Amino acid sequence: METQSESYDCAIIGGGLAGLCLAVQLADNGISVILFEKNHYPFHKVCGEYISMESWDFLKSLGLTLDRLHLPLITHLGVSSEKGFMLSQALQPGGFGISRYSLDHYLSEIASRKGVRILQGCRVSSVNRPTTGGYEIQTSQGSFTSRILCGSYGKYTPAFMDNGVEEGVKSENGNNFIGVKYHVKADLQPDRIELHNFRDGYCGISKVDRDWHCLCYLTTAKNLLENGKDIRQMEENVLFKNPFLKEYFTNSAFVSRQPLVISNVGFSKKKTESEGIFLLGDAAGSITPLCGNGMSMGMRASKILAGELLKFFKSEQSQEQAAARYEAAWTRAFGKRITAGYYLQSLFGKRNTTHFALKILAKMPALTSKLVALTHGERF
Repeated sequence: METQSESYDCAIIGGGLAGLCLAVQLADNGISVILFEKNHYPFHKVCGEYISMESWDFLKSLGLTLDRLHLPLITHLGVSSEKGFMLSQALQPGGFGISRYSLDHYLSEIASRKGVRILQGCRVSSVNRPTTGGYEIQTSQGSFTSRILCGSYGKYTPAFMDNGVEEGVKSENGNNFIGVKYHVKADLQPDRIELHNFRDGYCGISKVDRDWHCLCYLTTAKNLLENGKDIRQMEENVLFKNPFLKEYFTNSAFVSRQPLVISNVGFSKKKTESEGIFLLGDAAGSITPLCGNGMSMGMRASKILAGELLKFFKSEQSQEQAAARYEAAWTRAFGKRITAGYYLQSLFGKRNTTHFALKILAKMPALTSKLVALTHGERF
């Protein structure tokens, strides 16, 4: 293959929600953007696929015609304990469901129409910062240069980053988390998202597009190891202890019986900048799935970062100033959410503690509403 040598204002590594949203915003303002995505659109991702209403107006501003997609609007929440108790609560401001298979694909098409150069099936192998400034990026499809470089590569730190290991941080004792996702067809309320607890984990189910429900759960690798690394066996021995999950797994029609699985999952703030690379989405930090809204966080971060980068491209601030202001704004926007998620998660995935907590919350709807509000933000 002939070596390419193209130059752009901004290069983005990773074409998930945060990277695509950033690319669209920059392109709308006349910034030349190239985006590297290792997969080919459309593709599935392990994700709960619930998006809070805070992101509705933002997605429409990018050019996504949400009103025409007839997506399920989710206004009710149910949370169950392993013992079979169900807490039901109105969900304010609520959200909507759409598969990542559809959403990322729609956004990639919008980005392409607006002039973003998207290289699919493209892996970045190395990044250098020459003394003359900017970045030199070596990929499986050629060499490129850019003034600014952003990382939206998800939970796993790529090998080309300092001390990065592409498959993530591994744990030998099974204490790290795994995520498992299916799409199912089920006779469930389309306006309701449910979270079902089981030992050392919880499972969410909610309606998305294509008349599917997304069924996605998080648990410890220890649960999988104790069941011979057999996901089906683990589901029957662990998840089925919750009567709601047993019913859903038994009576739903699975679009595919082969699940999508990710391992070595962690939840914390990482960095908003590393080695001069701006980070956003899960690369900068992710919230526990119990709180949902990881997708809204990624999209909001893209808007924050786009604002700072546009000031840089207009010579209104230096790259260092942009990085400092982005970090401060990121912390203001998400610091409380991540902390709330950490403490809320400690109440869930435990047979007796979870059951007791849900019983109390059922008698205190105002408190429950406040806890839910901690995981949602204002429209942006």
